Amino acid sequence: MVDAGDQTSGGLAARGRALLVRVRQHKPVRVIAHYAARRGPILAAGLSYQAIFSVFAGLWAAFSLAGLLIAGTPGLRDALFDVLSTSVPGLIDRGEGGAITPEQLLSASALGWTGAIAVVVAVFTSVSWFSSARDAVRDIAELAAPPVNVVLLRLRDLGLALAFGVALIASAALSLGSTTALAWVLDGVGIGHDSVLATVLGRGLGLALAFGLDLVVLVALYRVLAGVPIPARPLWQGALLGALALGVLKTLGSVLLGGASSNPVVASFAVIAGLLIWFNLVCQVILIAAAWVVVSATDAGVPLDPIGERDRRQAELRMRLEIEEQVRAELEADLPRAVRWIARRRRDKALRAGR
Repeated sequence: MVDAGDQTSGGLAARGRALLVRVRQHKPVRVIAHYAARRGPILAAGLSYQAIFSVFAGLWAAFSLAGLLIAGTPGLRDALFDVLSTSVPGLIDRGEGGAITPEQLLSASALGWTGAIAVVVAVFTSVSWFSSARDAVRDIAELAAPPVNVVLLRLRDLGLALAFGVALIASAALSLGSTTALAWVLDGVGIGHDSVLATVLGRGLGLALAFGLDLVVLVALYRVLAGVPIPARPLWQGALLGALALGVLKTLGSVLLGGASSNPVVASFAVIAGLLIWFNLVCQVILIAAAWVVVSATDAGVPLDPIGERDRRQAELRMRLEIEEQVRAELEADLPRAVRWIARRRRDKALRAGR
Protein backbone atom coordinates (compact mmCIF):
# COMPACT_ATOMS: atom_id res chain seq x y z
CA MET A 1 0.00 0.00 0.00
CA VAL A 2 1.41 3.39 -1.07
CA ASP A 3 1.42 6.08 1.56
CA ALA A 4 -0.51 9.27 0.65
CA GLY A 5 2.42 11.40 1.79
CA ASP A 6 4.78 9.60 -0.57
CA GLN A 7 2.35 10.20 -3.46
CA THR A 8 2.13 13.89 -2.61
CA SER A 9 5.91 14.32 -2.35
CA GLY A 10 6.39 12.38 -5.60
CA GLY A 11 3.87 14.60 -7.38
CA LEU A 12 5.53 17.75 -6.10
CA ALA A 13 8.93 16.50 -7.22
CA ALA A 14 7.58 15.68 -10.69
CA ARG A 15 5.98 19.12 -11.00
CA GLY A 16 9.22 20.72 -9.81
CA ARG A 17 11.22 18.86 -12.46
CA ALA A 18 8.70 19.81 -15.15
CA LEU A 19 8.88 23.45 -14.07
CA LEU A 20 12.68 23.35 -14.14
CA VAL A 21 12.61 21.93 -17.68
CA ARG A 22 10.25 24.70 -18.83
CA VAL A 23 12.42 27.38 -17.21
CA ARG A 24 15.54 26.03 -18.91
CA GLN A 25 13.80 26.26 -22.28
CA HIS A 26 13.31 30.03 -21.99
CA LYS A 27 15.70 31.97 -24.18
CA PRO A 28 17.19 34.28 -21.49
CA VAL A 29 18.01 31.23 -19.36
CA ARG A 30 19.67 29.47 -22.31
CA VAL A 31 21.64 32.63 -23.10
CA ILE A 32 22.99 32.88 -19.54
CA ALA A 33 23.78 29.15 -19.55
CA HIS A 34 25.69 29.50 -22.83
CA TYR A 35 27.51 32.57 -21.49
CA ALA A 36 28.57 30.70 -18.35
CA ALA A 37 29.54 27.55 -20.27
CA ARG A 38 31.88 29.57 -22.53
CA ARG A 39 33.67 31.15 -19.50
CA GLY A 40 32.00 34.52 -20.06
CA PRO A 41 32.64 35.96 -16.57
CA ILE A 42 36.35 35.16 -16.80
CA LEU A 43 36.61 36.70 -20.28
CA ALA A 44 34.78 39.83 -19.09
CA ALA A 45 37.14 40.16 -16.11
CA GLY A 46 40.16 40.04 -18.42
CA LEU A 47 38.65 42.62 -20.78
CA SER A 48 37.79 44.98 -17.93
CA TYR A 49 41.35 44.82 -16.60
CA GLN A 50 42.73 45.71 -20.02
CA ALA A 51 40.13 48.45 -20.47
CA ILE A 52 41.52 50.42 -17.52
CA PHE A 53 44.92 50.85 -19.17
CA SER A 54 43.45 51.35 -22.63
CA VAL A 55 41.07 54.14 -21.58
CA PHE A 56 43.65 56.15 -19.61
CA ALA A 57 46.31 55.85 -22.30
CA GLY A 58 43.80 56.59 -25.05
CA LEU A 59 42.51 59.71 -23.29
CA TRP A 60 45.99 61.06 -22.70
CA ALA A 61 47.02 60.39 -26.30
CA ALA A 62 43.82 61.89 -27.74
CA PHE A 63 44.14 65.09 -25.76
CA SER A 64 47.86 65.22 -26.52
CA LEU A 65 47.11 65.22 -30.25
CA ALA A 66 43.85 67.21 -30.34
CA GLY A 67 44.02 69.13 -27.06
CA LEU A 68 44.50 72.52 -28.69
CA LEU A 69 41.47 72.04 -30.94
CA ILE A 70 39.30 70.83 -28.08
CA ALA A 71 40.47 73.54 -25.68
CA GLY A 72 39.79 76.20 -28.31
CA THR A 73 36.16 75.16 -28.65
CA PRO A 74 34.53 75.46 -25.20
CA GLY A 75 31.19 74.04 -26.31
CA LEU A 76 32.74 70.95 -27.90
CA ARG A 77 35.07 70.56 -24.91
CA ASP A 78 32.20 70.56 -22.40
CA ALA A 79 30.11 68.25 -24.58
CA LEU A 80 33.02 65.81 -24.88
CA PHE A 81 33.48 65.76 -21.11
CA ASP A 82 29.73 65.18 -20.74
CA VAL A 83 29.91 62.20 -23.09
CA LEU A 84 32.91 60.79 -21.24
CA SER A 85 31.24 61.28 -17.86
CA THR A 86 28.10 59.53 -19.08
CA SER A 87 29.97 56.69 -20.76
CA VAL A 88 32.32 56.02 -17.84
CA PRO A 89 31.02 57.32 -14.49
CA GLY A 90 33.84 58.25 -12.15
CA LEU A 91 36.38 58.80 -14.91
CA ILE A 92 36.27 62.61 -15.20
CA ASP A 93 36.49 64.66 -12.01
CA ARG A 94 34.18 67.63 -12.48
CA GLY A 95 33.97 68.58 -8.83
CA GLU A 96 32.30 65.41 -7.57
CA GLY A 97 35.32 63.12 -7.58
CA GLY A 98 36.92 61.16 -10.38
CA ALA A 99 40.10 59.66 -11.72
CA ILE A 100 41.34 62.63 -13.74
CA THR A 101 40.41 66.31 -14.02
CA PRO A 102 39.59 68.13 -17.27
CA GLU A 103 42.51 70.50 -16.60
CA GLN A 104 44.97 67.60 -16.50
CA LEU A 105 43.69 66.29 -19.84
CA LEU A 106 43.77 69.72 -21.47
CA SER A 107 47.36 70.22 -20.32
CA ALA A 108 48.48 67.03 -22.11
CA SER A 109 50.91 67.57 -24.98
CA ALA A 110 52.32 65.28 -27.62
CA LEU A 111 55.40 67.45 -28.12
CA GLY A 112 57.33 66.04 -25.16
CA TRP A 113 58.47 62.58 -24.17
CA THR A 114 55.37 62.05 -22.04
CA GLY A 115 53.01 62.68 -24.92
CA ALA A 116 55.02 60.55 -27.33
CA ILE A 117 55.12 57.65 -24.88
CA ALA A 118 51.39 58.07 -24.22
CA VAL A 119 50.64 57.77 -27.95
CA VAL A 120 52.71 54.58 -28.23
CA VAL A 121 51.12 53.08 -25.10
CA ALA A 122 47.65 54.08 -26.30
CA VAL A 123 48.18 52.34 -29.63
CA PHE A 124 49.49 49.19 -27.95
CA THR A 125 46.82 48.97 -25.24
CA SER A 126 43.93 49.85 -27.56
CA VAL A 127 44.97 47.28 -30.15
CA SER A 128 45.44 44.71 -27.37
CA TRP A 129 41.95 45.37 -26.00
CA PHE A 130 40.30 45.13 -29.41
CA SER A 131 42.22 41.93 -30.11
CA SER A 132 41.10 40.43 -26.80
CA ALA A 133 37.53 41.56 -27.43
CA ARG A 134 37.55 39.83 -30.82
CA ASP A 135 38.85 36.60 -29.30
CA ALA A 136 36.26 36.80 -26.50
CA VAL A 137 33.34 37.27 -28.89
CA ARG A 138 34.56 34.45 -31.13
CA ASP A 139 35.00 32.25 -28.06
CA ILE A 140 31.40 32.97 -27.04
CA ALA A 141 30.39 32.03 -30.61
CA GLU A 142 32.50 28.83 -30.37
CA LEU A 143 34.63 29.86 -33.33
CA ALA A 144 38.34 29.46 -33.85
CA ALA A 145 40.69 32.36 -34.56
CA PRO A 146 39.96 34.02 -37.93
CA PRO A 147 42.12 32.74 -40.81
CA VAL A 148 43.59 36.19 -41.50
CA ASN A 149 47.15 37.44 -41.42
CA VAL A 150 48.10 38.70 -37.93
CA VAL A 151 49.42 41.99 -39.30
CA LEU A 152 46.13 42.64 -41.12
CA LEU A 153 44.21 41.86 -37.93
CA ARG A 154 46.28 44.35 -35.94
CA LEU A 155 45.79 47.01 -38.62
CA ARG A 156 42.05 46.37 -38.51
CA ASP A 157 42.10 46.69 -34.72
CA LEU A 158 44.00 49.96 -34.97
CA GLY A 159 41.54 51.29 -37.55
CA LEU A 160 38.58 50.41 -35.34
CA ALA A 161 40.24 52.04 -32.33
CA LEU A 162 40.71 55.26 -34.32
CA ALA A 163 37.14 55.00 -35.63
CA PHE A 164 35.88 54.65 -32.07
CA GLY A 165 37.72 57.82 -31.05
CA VAL A 166 36.29 59.70 -34.03
CA ALA A 167 32.81 58.39 -33.19
CA LEU A 168 33.21 59.66 -29.63
CA ILE A 169 34.12 63.14 -30.82
CA ALA A 170 31.31 63.05 -33.40
CA SER A 171 28.90 62.07 -30.64
CA ALA A 172 30.07 65.04 -28.57
CA ALA A 173 29.61 67.36 -31.57
CA LEU A 174 26.14 65.93 -32.20
CA SER A 175 25.31 66.36 -28.52
CA LEU A 176 26.43 69.98 -28.68
CA GLY A 177 24.34 70.63 -31.78
CA SER A 178 21.23 68.91 -30.42
CA THR A 179 21.56 70.68 -27.06
CA THR A 180 21.82 74.03 -28.83
CA ALA A 181 18.77 73.20 -30.93
CA LEU A 182 16.85 72.11 -27.82
CA ALA A 183 17.75 75.36 -26.04
CA TRP A 184 16.57 77.33 -29.09
CA VAL A 185 13.24 75.46 -29.11
CA LEU A 186 12.74 75.95 -25.37
CA ASP A 187 13.44 79.67 -25.72
CA GLY A 188 10.91 79.83 -28.54
CA VAL A 189 8.12 78.34 -26.44
CA GLY A 190 9.08 80.29 -23.32
CA ILE A 191 10.37 77.41 -21.15
CA GLY A 192 13.30 78.14 -18.87
CA HIS A 193 16.52 76.15 -19.15
CA ASP A 194 16.40 75.35 -15.44
CA SER A 195 12.88 73.91 -15.53
CA VAL A 196 12.09 70.26 -14.84
CA LEU A 197 10.95 69.72 -18.44
CA ALA A 198 14.20 71.12 -19.83
CA THR A 199 16.22 68.92 -17.48
CA VAL A 200 14.26 65.80 -18.42
CA LEU A 201 14.51 66.55 -22.15
CA GLY A 202 18.24 67.25 -21.90
CA ARG A 203 18.87 64.04 -19.97
CA GLY A 204 16.74 62.03 -22.37
CA LEU A 205 18.54 63.51 -25.36
CA GLY A 206 21.91 62.62 -23.85
CA LEU A 207 20.83 59.04 -23.17
CA ALA A 208 19.41 58.71 -26.71
CA LEU A 209 22.73 59.81 -28.21
CA ALA A 210 24.61 57.44 -25.92
CA PHE A 211 22.26 54.63 -26.94
CA GLY A 212 22.91 55.31 -30.63
CA LEU A 213 26.68 55.31 -30.07
CA ASP A 214 26.52 52.06 -28.08
CA LEU A 215 24.38 50.44 -30.78
CA VAL A 216 26.84 51.32 -33.55
CA VAL A 217 29.82 50.20 -31.46
CA LEU A 218 28.24 46.83 -30.61
CA VAL A 219 27.28 46.13 -34.24
CA ALA A 220 30.84 46.96 -35.33
CA LEU A 221 32.27 44.84 -32.51
CA TYR A 222 30.25 41.72 -33.37
CA ARG A 223 30.24 41.99 -37.15
CA VAL A 224 33.41 43.83 -38.19
CA LEU A 225 35.90 43.30 -35.38
CA ALA A 226 35.02 39.67 -34.61
CA GLY A 227 34.58 38.94 -38.33
CA VAL A 228 31.52 36.74 -37.76
CA PRO A 229 29.00 36.60 -40.65
CA ILE A 230 26.01 37.17 -38.36
CA PRO A 231 22.56 37.44 -40.02
CA ALA A 232 20.87 40.82 -39.64
CA ARG A 233 18.06 39.74 -37.32
CA PRO A 234 20.16 38.09 -34.56
CA LEU A 235 22.82 40.80 -34.91
CA TRP A 236 20.43 43.71 -34.35
CA GLN A 237 18.54 41.85 -31.62
CA GLY A 238 21.70 41.34 -29.60
CA ALA A 239 23.05 44.83 -30.29
CA LEU A 240 19.75 46.48 -29.30
CA LEU A 241 19.50 44.50 -26.07
CA GLY A 242 23.15 45.24 -25.29
CA ALA A 243 22.71 48.97 -25.95
CA LEU A 244 19.58 49.05 -23.75
CA ALA A 245 21.43 47.27 -20.94
CA LEU A 246 24.35 49.69 -21.24
CA GLY A 247 21.88 52.59 -21.10
CA VAL A 248 20.43 51.23 -17.86
CA LEU A 249 23.95 50.87 -16.45
CA LYS A 250 24.78 54.47 -17.37
CA THR A 251 21.55 55.71 -15.81
CA LEU A 252 22.32 53.87 -12.55
CA GLY A 253 26.09 54.27 -12.83
CA SER A 254 26.55 56.79 -10.05
CA VAL A 255 24.36 54.74 -7.72
CA LEU A 256 26.22 51.49 -8.45
CA LEU A 257 29.66 53.02 -8.10
CA GLY A 258 28.62 55.07 -5.08
CA GLY A 259 27.62 51.92 -3.24
CA ALA A 260 30.88 50.22 -4.16
CA SER A 261 33.10 53.13 -3.20
CA SER A 262 31.36 53.56 0.17
CA ASN A 263 32.95 50.33 1.36
CA PRO A 264 35.63 51.39 3.90
CA VAL A 265 37.86 48.51 2.80
CA VAL A 266 38.37 50.08 -0.64
CA ALA A 267 38.10 53.72 0.41
CA SER A 268 41.77 54.43 -0.29
CA PHE A 269 41.45 53.36 -3.93
CA ALA A 270 37.72 53.87 -4.42
CA VAL A 271 38.06 55.49 -7.86
CA ILE A 272 40.08 52.65 -9.37
CA ALA A 273 37.87 50.03 -7.69
CA GLY A 274 34.78 51.79 -9.05
CA LEU A 275 36.19 51.90 -12.57
CA LEU A 276 37.12 48.21 -12.42
CA ILE A 277 33.58 47.35 -11.31
CA TRP A 278 32.13 49.56 -14.03
CA PHE A 279 34.23 48.10 -16.84
CA ASN A 280 33.51 44.59 -15.60
CA LEU A 281 29.76 45.24 -15.78
CA VAL A 282 30.10 46.78 -19.25
CA CYS A 283 32.20 43.89 -20.57
CA GLN A 284 29.76 41.36 -19.14
CA VAL A 285 26.88 43.12 -20.90
CA ILE A 286 28.84 43.07 -24.18
CA LEU A 287 29.54 39.33 -23.94
CA ILE A 288 26.03 38.41 -22.72
CA ALA A 289 24.62 40.29 -25.71
CA ALA A 290 27.05 38.31 -27.90
CA ALA A 291 25.70 35.10 -26.33
CA TRP A 292 22.18 36.29 -27.20
CA VAL A 293 23.29 36.71 -30.83
CA VAL A 294 24.74 33.19 -30.87
CA VAL A 295 21.66 31.55 -29.31
CA SER A 296 19.34 33.48 -31.66
CA ALA A 297 21.33 32.34 -34.70
CA THR A 298 21.29 28.74 -33.42
CA ASP A 299 17.52 28.85 -32.89
CA ALA A 300 17.12 30.13 -36.45
CA GLY A 301 19.31 27.29 -37.77
CA VAL A 302 21.86 29.70 -39.21
CA PRO A 303 25.52 28.64 -38.78
CA LEU A 304 27.83 31.50 -37.77
CA ASP A 305 30.69 29.81 -39.63
CA PRO A 306 29.27 28.51 -42.95
CA ILE A 307 32.65 27.26 -44.23
CA GLY A 308 33.42 25.42 -41.01
CA GLU A 309 29.91 23.98 -40.91
CA ARG A 310 30.25 22.73 -44.49
CA ASP A 311 33.61 21.10 -43.73
CA ARG A 312 32.18 19.48 -40.62
CA ARG A 313 29.24 18.00 -42.52
CA GLN A 314 31.52 16.71 -45.27
CA ALA A 315 33.77 15.08 -42.67
CA GLU A 316 30.75 13.45 -41.00
CA LEU A 317 29.55 12.16 -44.39
CA ARG A 318 32.96 10.69 -45.20
CA MET A 319 33.15 9.01 -41.79
CA ARG A 320 29.66 7.53 -42.18
CA LEU A 321 30.48 6.17 -45.65
CA GLU A 322 33.72 4.65 -44.36
CA ILE A 323 31.88 2.96 -41.48
CA GLU A 324 29.19 1.63 -43.83
CA GLU A 325 31.83 0.29 -46.20
CA GLN A 326 33.69 -1.39 -43.34
CA VAL A 327 30.52 -3.00 -41.97
CA ARG A 328 29.53 -4.18 -45.47
CA ALA A 329 32.98 -5.69 -46.05
CA GLU A 330 32.82 -7.55 -42.73
CA LEU A 331 29.36 -8.93 -43.53
CA GLU A 332 30.38 -9.99 -47.04
CA ALA A 333 33.47 -11.74 -45.70
CA ASP A 334 31.25 -14.41 -44.10
CA LEU A 335 29.32 -15.06 -47.32
CA PRO A 336 30.23 -17.63 -49.99
CA ARG A 337 32.40 -16.35 -52.84
CA ALA A 338 29.58 -16.54 -55.42
CA VAL A 339 27.21 -14.60 -53.18
CA ARG A 340 29.89 -11.96 -52.55
CA TRP A 341 30.43 -11.63 -56.29
CA ILE A 342 26.69 -11.16 -56.92
CA ALA A 343 26.39 -8.59 -54.09
CA ARG A 344 29.38 -6.66 -55.41
CA ARG A 345 27.91 -6.58 -58.93
CA ARG A 346 24.60 -5.30 -57.62
CA ARG A 347 26.33 -2.59 -55.55
CA ASP A 348 28.43 -1.44 -58.51
CA LYS A 349 25.34 -1.35 -60.71
CA ALA A 350 23.46 0.69 -58.11
CA LEU A 351 26.37 3.13 -57.83
CA ARG A 352 26.51 3.61 -61.62
CA ALA A 353 22.76 4.17 -61.75
CA GLY A 354 22.97 6.79 -59.01
CA ARG A 355 25.60 8.90 -60.81
